[in-house]
Amino acid sequence: MSNTDMNMRGKIIFYEEKNFQGRSYECMNDCSDMTSYLSRGQSCRVESGCFMVYDRQNYMGNQYFMKRGEYSDYMSMMGMRENIKSCRMIPMHRGQFRMKIYERENFGGQSHEMMDDCENIQERYRMSDCQSCNVMDGHWLMYEQPNFRGKMMYMRPGDYRSFREMGMSGMKFMSMKRIMDSCY
Repeated sequence: MSNTDMNMRGKIIFYEEKNFQGRSYECMNDCSDMTSYLSRGQSCRVESGCFMVYDRQNYMGNQYFMKRGEYSDYMSMMGMRENIKSCRMIPMHRGQFRMKIYERENFGGQSHEMMDDCENIQERYRMSDCQSCNVMDGHWLMYEQPNFRGKMMYMRPGDYRSFREMGMSGMKFMSMKRIMDSCY
C-alpha cells in the first residue's frame, strides 16, 4: 500500500496511559469493540484522517470527533467520562455537501436543504428543533447547541427518520457542520 493510500484510509493509535504510554492499538478502519485490544484508553494519536470515537461498544453512546493530531489526555481534554470503546473512520469526501433537515420525526414539519455549515438553525431557518434528516452528499456533524457546541452526532449519507429512536432522545440539534477534507 502506498503512502498516499494509507493517508486516504486514516490511522489512529490508542494508548492505555496518558502521554502515549503503555500498550497501544493501531486502527485503520472501523472497530466496534476495542475492549478486546485495550483494557482502557487514556491517549491517542491520529496520524491521518478523521475518526468518530464512542464511549460505548458498537458505535453507541457519546460521540467525539478526532482529526489529525495528538491527544495526550483526551478524557480531560474532551470532557469524557468513559474510555473509548469503539471508533469509526470517516471517509474522505470530495464534492458537494447536501443535507435536508426536518423539524419533526419521519421527515415531518418544516424542512430546509443545507449545503454549508449552519451555526444556528433557529436564527437561519426559524426552526426550533431538528428531529430527522436526509444526508444526500458528504459527512456531517450535528451539535446539540448553536455554534457547534455540546454533544455531537456523526451523520453519513442516508435517511435518519428519528433521532430519538437512534438513542438521542431529548436532544435537540441546533447547529450542523460539514466534515471537510482539511482534516486529512
